Amino acid sequence: MRFTRPIIIVVLLIALAFFSLQRLAGDGTETVRRSRLLMGTVVEIEASGKDAERLDRTVTEAFNEMERIEGLMSPRRPDSDVARLSLSPAGTEVSPETAEVIDLGLDVSAASDGAFDMTLGRLKDLWGIETESPRVPSPTEIREALAGCGRQALRLEGTRVIKTDPKVAVDLGGIAKGYAIDRAIAVLRQGGVEIASVNAGGDIRLLGDKGRPWRIGIRHPRDPDGLTATLILGETAVVTSGDYERFFEADGVRYHHLFDPRTGTPASLSRSATVVAKTAVQADALSTAAFVLGPEAGLKLLEDTPEVEGLIVGADGAAVLTTGLKGRVEWP
Repeated sequence: MRFTRPIIIVVLLIALAFFSLQRLAGDGTETVRRSRLLMGTVVEIEASGKDAERLDRTVTEAFNEMERIEGLMSPRRPDSDVARLSLSPAGTEVSPETAEVIDLGLDVSAASDGAFDMTLGRLKDLWGIETESPRVPSPTEIREALAGCGRQALRLEGTRVIKTDPKVAVDLGGIAKGYAIDRAIAVLRQGGVEIASVNAGGDIRLLGDKGRPWRIGIRHPRDPDGLTATLILGETAVVTSGDYERFFEADGVRYHHLFDPRTGTPASLSRSATVVAKTAVQADALSTAAFVLGPEAGLKLLEDTPEVEGLIVGADGAAVLTTGLKGRVEWP
């Protein structure tokens, strides 16, 4: 059995790129780049401006805000909103931030007919794909883990989350990172930063511009050194969900961390789904939904969502994209 362990790689990246300060020639602009391990991945923040000390201080504040969000929404922290909600038989009060994320997640779940599902905590624990001991569970185990799950399993009343089944375990892994990225951008903006990027393991939000469009490469799902395409974008968010991020292989079959709620097994219609949206939290949830739905239904979901574009690579390796993205893509 083969199992990818990206955590080892990202720690090395942090050691190499923890801090850099670059003075750009000509106009006195300085760029601060710093990295930190958060939410199970390397987060890199780059911010440009005239005052290096202020930039560095604001970048630190942005990282701290992301860490605070992780503390609220990580299922692995016993005092988090998510952990308390999973343990509560009927539901519990949560922070306004967690309520906001769940509210948006419920909207995406409804729009995708349940392809985006925040109630798969027991199923993810069963497979253990993000642990050192992943395994392929039996059909009976999968059925039991899915019992009570689905988009009707959660209801929001203000900041109180209601569970319809006491066994439901909540997992915000498909949306919380996007929200944390948005909060980091908000802190940078409040600190006076006009040009910045926040990159959390390939989930990106861009602030401002450098007098030219941003160029964002989309990783090829089968060639770690290759690109599917390069997107030419302005101030926006770009999130990719792929079957190459966290997976293991058994008997020649790739089992990844993006589950189809209808089957309880890894979704099989896509290799990757990239979404461009105004916010990273929306792009995060929609990229998961589009990946699960596959090229045909996933593309329709993105086309039907206002101010959202996307590119989906199907199981056959063919790429399809929304109408609004045409003209903003460079192919290798």
